[in-house]
Amino acid sequence: MTLRRPESPFRRLGGESGLSEAKSRDPFFRQRRKGRSTTLGATVGRRAFLAHAAAVAASVTIVPFAAHATPEALAAAIKEVTGGKPLREGKVTLDLPPLVENGNTVPLSVKVDSPMTADDHIKAIHVFNEKNPQPHVFNAWLSPANGRAFIATRIKLADAQKVVAIAETGKGEFWTAHAEVIVTIAACIEDIT
Repeated sequence: MTLRRPESPFRRLGGESGLSEAKSRDPFFRQRRKGRSTTLGATVGRRAFLAHAAAVAASVTIVPFAAHATPEALAAAIKEVTGGKPLREGKVTLDLPPLVENGNTVPLSVKVDSPMTADDHIKAIHVFNEKNPQPHVFNAWLSPANGRAFIATRIKLADAQKVVAIAETGKGEFWTAHAEVIVTIAACIEDIT
């Protein structure tokens, strides 16, 4: 009596010996066995991939920029928003902690005293800072439908600096408030070395 192993149905279909049925159905299996990767049928060797990646990296242009804004850049950004109109003190309350441990998440709130009627309302709140790479932090656009002129958010600060909030009224007037903040761990640092 001779014992014979039953023949696999996979062998009868012309499959490669030693491979599972799932691997034999994969049209790219043989190419992967040779160390090549395939994407949508295109075969790319390791060396060709590295050569293309190096070419792309070499074509990227690095543009140097200033790591911090200056007080002049702050004044220019404010002038761009206000159009050179005078800034009045009052009506705006800027709430910012005087000492911040981490500059990545600095809580900030701006409240403006306004009836928020169709005739007398706050149109926008603009926030600026002195030493971040870009002095204009954000704009918040409001309407009488808001009910009150109040915003609260978190911002990043690069260093100890002055933060300025400007409220723009529907009549074209600008009210302002500012606060000094000391930051122990800076954020927004872009150092090119």
